[in-house]
Amino acid sequence: MPELPEVETVMRGMRVHLEGHTISRASTHHTGLRWPFPPGLADALAGRRVDGFARRGKYILITLSGGMVLVVHLGMSGRVLLSTPAGTVSPALHEHLVIETAEGARCGLVDPRRFGMVDLVPASAVEGHRLLAGMGPEPLGNRFDGAWLAARGRGRRSSIKALLLDQRVVAGLGNIYVSEALFRAGIHPACAAGDVSGAEYDRLATEIRAVLEEAIAAGGSSLRDYVQPDGELGYFQHAWRVYGRAGQGCPDCPGPPVCGGVVRITQSGRSTFFCPRRQGMKNDGGKDLS
Repeated sequence: MPELPEVETVMRGMRVHLEGHTISRASTHHTGLRWPFPPGLADALAGRRVDGFARRGKYILITLSGGMVLVVHLGMSGRVLLSTPAGTVSPALHEHLVIETAEGARCGLVDPRRFGMVDLVPASAVEGHRLLAGMGPEPLGNRFDGAWLAARGRGRRSSIKALLLDQRVVAGLGNIYVSEALFRAGIHPACAAGDVSGAEYDRLATEIRAVLEEAIAAGGSSLRDYVQPDGELGYFQHAWRVYGRAGQGCPDCPGPPVCGGVVRITQSGRSTFFCPRRQGMKNDGGKDLS
């Protein structure tokens, strides 16, 4: 699934391609994705000006004239195809929504597995949208820091990884970048959130911000279906330090045969990768069990 850096990359590409344009035509090539498209979506989009773009968690928010916002989620396999001039492009396979502008730009939403979503809502209703209400702060925003995480983790026996994946605690974090941030911070992913110290939470918040910023600069990570809006692959996967590297060395360890290398475990049905030497587990006394 595209995570925050991939969604941010797509959103920025759409902004460059479409902001300030007027939608001349929109078309839907299916009844919907995970949920049906809003009734009359194509007609409702036609004639509106694209005023701006934002991201909330893993959702792209497109502000339109007339006080409306198009909410887009890429789901498991969604991607955006941007091209110009619009009239020279044939519909792509699994392209479910197409927007064309008077200025000659074209934007197509492709989603083979149809786990994404599109909604059109009044701007005044965006914060209260059923999929956005209750989200935690953005990890790249000013409200997010170690103190915020520490307050949410206090007394919790669930794992630190589960805390970070909780969208009510912090918006937009996903499996890849949580594993990478925990490695950088030297925290075991199965450690109880309530056992993480304030200093560790400060370090973790710093590393979350750093790994996300690096991934965005690299255009995200290309995994399965993800490509950037211009068709190029993101390349942050080449900078992964633990994710997808089970049995290999991390940057701090030589790997086999000197040590066992990165370990893969399953948490809540998802793969987690960590280095036992760098991310030692603690018992109740705080001793390193690595």
